[in-house]
Amino acid sequence: MKLMSIGIPAAGLRRNGLLLSLFVLLLWPGISRAEIRLPRIFQDNMVLQRDQEVRIWGIAAASEKIHLEFKHKTYSTEAGKDGKWEIKLPPQPAGGPWTLVLQGENTLSLKNVLFGDVWICSGQSNMQFTIDQIAYREKDTAAATNPQLRLFTAGFDIDFVPKDDLAGGSWQEASVETMKHFSAVAWFFGRYLVDTLQVPIGLVSVNLGASSAEAWMSPEALSAFPQFGAYHTAWLAPGKSMEEITRAFEKQKDRWARKHYLKGPGLEEEWFRPETDVSAWKTMTLPAKWEDQGLPEFDGAVWFRKEFDLPEDFNGDTYWLRLAQIDDHDIAWVNGQKIGETYGNLNWRNYAVPAKLLKPKNNVLVLRVFDQGGDGGIRSGSIWWDANLQGAWLYKPGLKIDPKEFRAPKVANASPFTSPSGLFHGNIAPLTNFAVKGVIWYQGESNASRAGEYRELFPALIQAWRKQWNHPDLPFLFVQLANYLPESAQPEASDWAELREAQALALALPYTGMAVAIDIGEAYDIHPRNKWDVGKRLGLAALQVAYNKPVLAAGPTYDRMEVRNDTIVIHYKHTGKGLVTRDKYGYVRGFAIAGEDRKFHWAKAWIRGNTIHVFSEQVSRPVAVRYAWANNPGPLDLYNKEGLPAVPFRTDAWPGNTDGKEFSEAVLPF
Repeated sequence: MKLMSIGIPAAGLRRNGLLLSLFVLLLWPGISRAEIRLPRIFQDNMVLQRDQEVRIWGIAAASEKIHLEFKHKTYSTEAGKDGKWEIKLPPQPAGGPWTLVLQGENTLSLKNVLFGDVWICSGQSNMQFTIDQIAYREKDTAAATNPQLRLFTAGFDIDFVPKDDLAGGSWQEASVETMKHFSAVAWFFGRYLVDTLQVPIGLVSVNLGASSAEAWMSPEALSAFPQFGAYHTAWLAPGKSMEEITRAFEKQKDRWARKHYLKGPGLEEEWFRPETDVSAWKTMTLPAKWEDQGLPEFDGAVWFRKEFDLPEDFNGDTYWLRLAQIDDHDIAWVNGQKIGETYGNLNWRNYAVPAKLLKPKNNVLVLRVFDQGGDGGIRSGSIWWDANLQGAWLYKPGLKIDPKEFRAPKVANASPFTSPSGLFHGNIAPLTNFAVKGVIWYQGESNASRAGEYRELFPALIQAWRKQWNHPDLPFLFVQLANYLPESAQPEASDWAELREAQALALALPYTGMAVAIDIGEAYDIHPRNKWDVGKRLGLAALQVAYNKPVLAAGPTYDRMEVRNDTIVIHYKHTGKGLVTRDKYGYVRGFAIAGEDRKFHWAKAWIRGNTIHVFSEQVSRPVAVRYAWANNPGPLDLYNKEGLPAVPFRTDAWPGNTDGKEFSEAVLPF
């Protein structure tokens, strides 16, 4: 809340505590009228967890009496001195709909509430991808309209400290319309469970594309890893929110800027004006760091200029300029008018330009980019930039600084994708008091280059979430990365294969399950469209892990091997009714074999009962075998008769491509 928002001087308010209290009451009618307020997760149409004690909590006036009426019973409590209150409902069976009525100085009614099973659905873009994005069209509209399935997509947020509430979100009954913008994986998972179990299912979709595992981990979980120590000390240990840091910076920004920042060529000359003479300016290709574009060892301000046209179909009131991350600070002008400024090299730039400032053609965008040390320029790749801004820019250096002498400001600086604990604080912490059945997780692509590190990060994330929910047996089900990128001509090292292995190793934790997707990916699309099989395979894992149903939830999984002369015999578990190959000629593809020289060769393989025999004419004394060990192993044929694909594996423990690669702010892609 900004104290200057209605024109009362902040200093005057601080000098008069009584006036400040009155001011706050006027701005926050919920306090002045002692209104009960609930977190966003409590709404009409919600699902509450069956068969567990359920907490209902919120904010009211200090010492206010709160009553909750449910099923003709009343549960009461009193708000604490800080206004916080909590009521615990005893375990309830599946059913509904019910109405919960909360009474204090005001009355809140939560209608159409079901008790069933609540699942957190989290991860990066393959979990975030919606039904619309995979171009799925439901043929059976009656089946898609299911009041037993409820959907909640959480509003995205980040912070250095835990948030009390989500940034947004609403509960909706499943229908042809509401499913369109919901996570496709979560939708198919939930629909499978409703159809199979015949109980209400609530899905809380809380995810962000391109996010890394460490962004979803609590500071406590990260404290076990030395590579996060410096970040933890600088940003997490102080316990200050982004808002608090920003307020502190704003208080001294003008003084700091005049003395250190807003100096040097270009400001007085107003290089941001379209009529500026740029005949002497040089050319640089952006987005890029300027050290890679002919401007090495320069710290300070560089001015950039580019003309751009509006899209032919643009007819809105606002045009958004997506400038991603700029290292370290920037000021932006369009057609001579300042349209934004941002401080911090991790923060993302999305500037709103009023349409009235723009022309159909030849708009002039000028950036003053200020680097206070290290690399300078555009931190993010071209994928994050508007296409019409990419390419040749004019540039001219301005103020040059010595980074050792420059007084760098403390600004709230974080990337939603990579900053450790940011997504946990903004999106998971507000939910950890909300009773849930389990978690489904689809993430790993952003950690593939550090797959060796993921071996420890991923189990730590799982255990930390269980601790946060105070649920040591919380079922945690995850999707192993799908095949992606062009097929390799010869067996070779693979970051994605190592990440899949790291994921599979997390199955050593109890109450975990894995959905294999190695057979349903797409070489040229990191977002494969087949989310139905992913959701169903997660559903099978849920039946086994969370519901203790006697189902086969995994495909053929490596158990052990034996060497018989020039052949390796692989024994499997989870074979179900038997191993099968889908190849019409009976081949089993995807195997590679190596001898003591550690050089792998493609191998011939065939089924013998519940074993696979692997042989290569190029390896007379084999010692190791790998299956589907590649970014994209190509078409695969090995399944059990229940239709689940064989799990990728390797029998060797030879050094990997990602061994020793760890988190570092200096090398993060964004």
